Amino acid sequence: MVLPDDVAAVLADAVELADAELSGGQPAAQAPALLARVRGLVQLQNVIDAALAGAVRAADNALAAQFDGHKSMRSWLTGHLNLSTGTTDRVRRAGRTLEQLPRWNEAARAGRVTPDQTEVVAKVATPARLAAAAELGVDVHGEDGVDAMLLACASGDHPETLPGAVERMLNWIDPDGPEPDPTRQRELHLTPSTSPGGGGTIHGRLDAAGYEKVSTALTAYQQAGRVADDDRNHAQQMADAFVQLADNALASADTPMLRKHHAQVAATISAEDLLDPDVIAGAARLGSGQRVSNEVARQLACDSIVTRVLFGPDGMPLNIGRTQRLVPPHIRKASEARDDGCIFAGCSAPTWWCDAHHVQEWIADHGETSVENTALLCERHHTKVHHGFSIAWDPAEKRWRTYREDGTEIIVGYPPGEPVPREQPGRPALSGMPVAPTRRLQATGSASP
Repeated sequence: MVLPDDVAAVLADAVELADAELSGGQPAAQAPALLARVRGLVQLQNVIDAALAGAVRAADNALAAQFDGHKSMRSWLTGHLNLSTGTTDRVRRAGRTLEQLPRWNEAARAGRVTPDQTEVVAKVATPARLAAAAELGVDVHGEDGVDAMLLACASGDHPETLPGAVERMLNWIDPDGPEPDPTRQRELHLTPSTSPGGGGTIHGRLDAAGYEKVSTALTAYQQAGRVADDDRNHAQQMADAFVQLADNALASADTPMLRKHHAQVAATISAEDLLDPDVIAGAARLGSGQRVSNEVARQLACDSIVTRVLFGPDGMPLNIGRTQRLVPPHIRKASEARDDGCIFAGCSAPTWWCDAHHVQEWIADHGETSVENTALLCERHHTKVHHGFSIAWDPAEKRWRTYREDGTEIIVGYPPGEPVPREQPGRPALSGMPVAPTRRLQATGSASP
């Protein structure tokens, strides 16, 4: 996918701008030039943000994400450009706001209002709320309308009053507000650590009833686990109680079924590293993607099902030929070890959302039920592959590639060069499948011919 000429030219100038060396000198002499540079760069950033929001909105309206097999620009931006869902939602709200308020849009494209201000205005600039204001007799787009008033507030002498003005407008349009739903206050954020030792942080909030239930359950475990010489503080005891609560739920095997299996903690590690008495940092990969030592994997293995996945000299595991069409559990398990989720370009759906797809069709192409001919695809992308899109294994890079209906490859991220051409259009190259993380503890090894 080639960048448009105008974007490519601006991008080249921006890279040159970022590489420019700032002049030295005394601080007093530098200050005016540095402040002017910062002011100009912020205005430039405002312009770029507005242009991005407009382009994303146009792409949303045109259903452009479907060109790459995605449902909306939300999933495309997160899957292809690694934007967080929070950033993606902010950009899409900004695009909707610029579409609804022409005056604000003009100011944003000139860099005279910031993305933060646009985010504030987005609360009132929804089609439903602007329509409600119009029904109440409010001029939305006129000289003294909502659009002009918000812009005057944001760009005037007291831009800090903008949030208050928006709040008053919302209260006037809908004085009662929506019926409160206490469960909508519930949030729980699990953030894996990027440190070598793994772990992670948890933060969130609960409504009154939800908090009381969780607090009561954790306190019961915390009190039951106390011993006479326990010198841990209350927070440490409650963290242990939280883990114990999860332990009991997983061990009871009454958790919801995910692809015919109860939820399971998973780690993938080579048999050699699992049995090595020395501590090897990063030897195992957990289902969340974290890397941990073989010591942590051994701790998990103490009370786990250990599945050994053997790979032959050709690097291909577990082939059962054409004796059955449905993918049996052991082949699905090996496919999960290789794919670790939906393999469609830009999709991050976990394994338990995925179907086991015959790359070469069972009937039409006489495809085998084998690991090499099985790929994990979420429901949406499984449907896409059966209706024009295709996938193929790249033996050189040992990864899947995804192609549109016209045969062009879907590229994720910011490719430095041209896409790699397909060797055999319409058919995958089936060799050299790698081992990748899955959601169960398993040891990998090799078998002699």
